[in-house]
Amino acid sequence: MTQAPAPPRATRRRHDREIVALAVPAFGALVAEPLFVLADSAIVGHLGTAQLAGLGIASALLTTAVSVFVFLAYATTAAVARRVGAGDLTAAIRQGMDGIWLALLLGVAVIAAVLPTAPALVELFGASDTAAPYATTYLRISVAGIPAMLVVLAATGVLRGLQDTKTPLYVAIAGFVANAALNAGLVYGAGLGIAGSAWGTVIAQCGMAAVYLAVVIRGARRHGASLQPDAAGIRASAQAGVPLLVRTLSLRAILMIATAVAARMGDADIAAHQIALSLWSLLAFALDAIAIAGQAIIGRYLGAGDAQGARDTCRRMVQWGIVVGLLLGLLVITARPAFLPLFTGDAGVKEAALPALLVVALSQPVCGIVFVLDGVLMGAGDGPYLAWAMVATLAVFTPVALMVPVLGGGLTALWGAMTLMMTVRLLTLWLRARSGRWIVTGPTR
Repeated sequence: MTQAPAPPRATRRRHDREIVALAVPAFGALVAEPLFVLADSAIVGHLGTAQLAGLGIASALLTTAVSVFVFLAYATTAAVARRVGAGDLTAAIRQGMDGIWLALLLGVAVIAAVLPTAPALVELFGASDTAAPYATTYLRISVAGIPAMLVVLAATGVLRGLQDTKTPLYVAIAGFVANAALNAGLVYGAGLGIAGSAWGTVIAQCGMAAVYLAVVIRGARRHGASLQPDAAGIRASAQAGVPLLVRTLSLRAILMIATAVAARMGDADIAAHQIALSLWSLLAFALDAIAIAGQAIIGRYLGAGDAQGARDTCRRMVQWGIVVGLLLGLLVITARPAFLPLFTGDAGVKEAALPALLVVALSQPVCGIVFVLDGVLMGAGDGPYLAWAMVATLAVFTPVALMVPVLGGGLTALWGAMTLMMTVRLLTLWLRARSGRWIVTGPTR
């Protein structure tokens, strides 16, 4: 951020109200999403170990596929918010429709790629002979829901850009309830087994997509926005998403490398790593909710030509990130003894996890700033810089992480490398924020 006088108290309070109004519902929606997998696991787990293992493999593949395309939400939020700030709701919704059409096209491409290769993908993940058939069945059925899942991402971006995070929360809750009910009914009531779980999830996802489309179409008709696909608009949406795709792939590579390194340390260490990574991901939801608010608010200010408002909001959100990070860190430190027994009774796993969780706790203030600045730059449409910054972070993290087992470092050292990774991200994002080069006003960047 460029240096400027601190905004008056009334302005800070206004920013606080905006952040809370967008971040709290966004947090609820983010937490609701992983509950889909938990509900499926709870229901399928009673079918048998092989079925649960198959579900785990297929879910990992599907989650990876969807996370790769999360740029559909990020890029759409920034683009729509700019148009909203410029006062052109018709263009904002038209921009959102381009993102939705792109989501449909990508969804069809994923189906075409996954259906014939499902057995090979399952084998690549190392599925056992007993789990592989269940994983293949679940994957082939569930991939039919990928277009709906991607539409949900894009449409969520539209609503966030329109400064609406409550509707995604309501849809996410309704989707979770429907998914759990459908899974239980089809798996046990209809006797379809793991196939019933897959079909239940597909139906729930299609229902969520239908609700989102109804909301967006109603808005389009109200403001006279065209619903027809526009090749130039779809191409522009794809081009805006490419840098964010690079960013996401680099981040996924970092997490995969960390898991691979932990796996080489032994069963206790990889189990402890999964516990630490699960907690780290859960904490990220709280921080990501602030980042989502940043995407929407920053895009709106820049679209309205209010550079000072964008700077003030950025500063206030960084303060929020630090405070929330500190609170989350303290929570982890105090809750560690009670948290670990929920996941394991193994003394070796607990011994490895306790110091790793301390590192996770101490890194939360850094994570808070990183997530906030990530959201600010996304809201500004600064995707190319985010892509190069994450590639550079990957280049720094990889050799450090690979040296951990060579030098005899344990899981705590690996999470030290993860903290180094977040510190590098902090440095790159902070320098960009201070430069002010991300501040480009107008309805488009």
